[in-house]
Amino acid sequence: MALTLEQLRADVADILGEEPEEIPLDENLVDYGLDSVRLMSLTAAWRRDHGIEVAFADLAEKPALESWAPLLGVTA
Repeated sequence: MALTLEQLRADVADILGEEPEEIPLDENLVDYGLDSVRLMSLTAAWRRDHGIEVAFADLAEKPALESWAPLLGVTA
């Protein structure tokens, strides 16, 4: 099952305790409380649920949904 932008946003919002519509696509997720432990949890879930292999460092370098989408192979 492919990861969609809607699901990506929902996953991030869930781990941050926010509503998906409150997470802008272009904002730095660290400003919303994303830390390394939460990021590792997300990467593990995407690997388990969607078979996505992505380097933690690549996501940590630019922590914004719009930057992650191409790295994760997100579909519309």
